[in-house]
Amino acid sequence: MPSLPLQVAVVCSSNQNRSMEAHHILSKRGFNVRSFGTGSHVKLPGPAPNKPNVYDFRTTYDQMYNDLIKKDKDFYMKNGILHMLDRNKRIKPGPERFQNCKEPFDLILTCEERVYDQVVEELNSREQETCQPVHVVNVDIQDNYEDATLGAFLICELCQCIQHTDDMDDEIEELLQEFEEKSGKAFLHTVCFY
Repeated sequence: MPSLPLQVAVVCSSNQNRSMEAHHILSKRGFNVRSFGTGSHVKLPGPAPNKPNVYDFRTTYDQMYNDLIKKDKDFYMKNGILHMLDRNKRIKPGPERFQNCKEPFDLILTCEERVYDQVVEELNSREQETCQPVHVVNVDIQDNYEDATLGAFLICELCQCIQHTDDMDDEIEELLQEFEEKSGKAFLHTVCFY
């Protein structure tokens, strides 16, 4: 079993729902975790599907919360966005872009294949310095509250199993296969190097 806690990152597109729910659950379980988005902007549902609320990644969760209260407090309260932002701002000040983080991780979990591709592309475009391996794993999680919660528990269970392996590099493939069978979800996995 690794003596040091896993360095874990959870990544979705806007660092709002799926990655933040997993961040919340993993941090409650004692993991050293950070969360990120890979999008060019943060997008939150708006009054219509073609009218999202778009923010820069430098916008804090608190600023987004206050902006949406001004726009239509009842609407954003009913659809759960204010509740989600309230949870987010209790975890960290604002969303972060994965592309701006140079910190090494042992395990990076992504919540959709497009984000997985962006993370792998980003890691492979960087100059390798330490040759430290990082396992990048994708599990598709629908971007809604219920699936984000279920996905966060699945991610947490996976991290707990990996934390208890004797050799993550040797055992992760078999572990992912067990999780695929148990959850009915397909996992993508690759190894990149720092």
